[in-house]
Amino acid sequence: MTPGERLEEARAFIARHYREAPPMDGQSCPRRQAAVAAELKRTGTYRHTPEELVFGARIAWRNHARCIGRSLWSSLVVLDFRDTSDPDTIAARTFEHMRRADRDGKLQSVMSVFAPAAPGASPCFIENDQVLQYAGYFADGEVIGDRRNIEFTRIAKQLGWTAPQTPGPFDLLPLIIRDTHGNRRLYDIPADVAREVPIRHPEYPALAELGLRWYAVPCVSGMIMTIGGIDYPCAPFSGFYMATEIASRNFADENRYDMLLPAARAFGFATQRGQDMFWKDRTLIELNRAVLESYRSARVTIIDHHSASEQYMIFDRRERAAGRPPSGEWAWIVPPQASAGCPVFHLPMTDLGAVPNFYRSRATDGVALRETYSDETHTTRVQDRMRRLRGRYRNWRRRRD
Repeated sequence: MTPGERLEEARAFIARHYREAPPMDGQSCPRRQAAVAAELKRTGTYRHTPEELVFGARIAWRNHARCIGRSLWSSLVVLDFRDTSDPDTIAARTFEHMRRADRDGKLQSVMSVFAPAAPGASPCFIENDQVLQYAGYFADGEVIGDRRNIEFTRIAKQLGWTAPQTPGPFDLLPLIIRDTHGNRRLYDIPADVAREVPIRHPEYPALAELGLRWYAVPCVSGMIMTIGGIDYPCAPFSGFYMATEIASRNFADENRYDMLLPAARAFGFATQRGQDMFWKDRTLIELNRAVLESYRSARVTIIDHHSASEQYMIFDRRERAAGRPPSGEWAWIVPPQASAGCPVFHLPMTDLGAVPNFYRSRATDGVALRETYSDETHTTRVQDRMRRLRGRYRNWRRRRD
């Protein structure tokens, strides 16, 4: 961002904070905006107050167009570790984050926020897409484990990670943290952090012979959070799974575990061409049932796609009633299972690119992020037009760069 864009986002964020959740420090919005502007001019950055950080993290989740579970955005627990940039401490606090989020299976949404990016300094960040990930091996023309992580597994081995003597399909990869000097450090996942759930079916015991399992706490660690012009490249965020994420995607996708055919055979379904044209549909249904039943038997929080869709519709109605058009990316919100049977299938969606938000790269999903002013009601026609023009110019410049 240019200094002008950073200042614009900062002022807009402060104004939103005072509109939605006025802080209790007695300072007026104009005074806080002036203080932020002076700090930006002097140092090129500024520091959010603890209240601003919590508010901004929750709004970033509320604005993120690819999440179906945003009805719980206001309950997000935010842990402020902004003074931490040491990889050893980041790893230890990330593992403690996982333990806190677990709560003996009653998962809660938690975010740990570490040091932000600053002018003239390289930030510390976690390279894993998620804190817990399974390894992928390619050998003798066959793939063992998660196909998506084959390259990440190769990197981990080159950095010194020792894979099991006999590679398996569910070997947990280490946490890899890049420090402020660009060096990578590896941290093995503690056993009490990696709670896993074996997948079994109540009516098809043969499924257990496939040895399927998955971890309980999903914690996204490869995204950058941006709040009021300040980027937080190390802000792991955990929630809980929707069953289709595991059954219909992680297990069934060809570029992941590709278990659709083995699972169908375990269920005893006819898979030959012309015998049962719906064997894939039936297999996906039973896989979802197996995942749901397994997590519930283990007393680990999980949600089915129909309940998640209904919750999203509640979120959509609440946001519109509050005068905030919600962002949504249809391909990410609509579940991969029984899509037309879910109310979100028929819901028009637009990704507004509103900030605060999360992104992976300023060159891809971050290019269109900007202050939208979509929830402001007291603006003139000239102000609206100028803001649209600034937004178009910013998008053009970012695409050009």
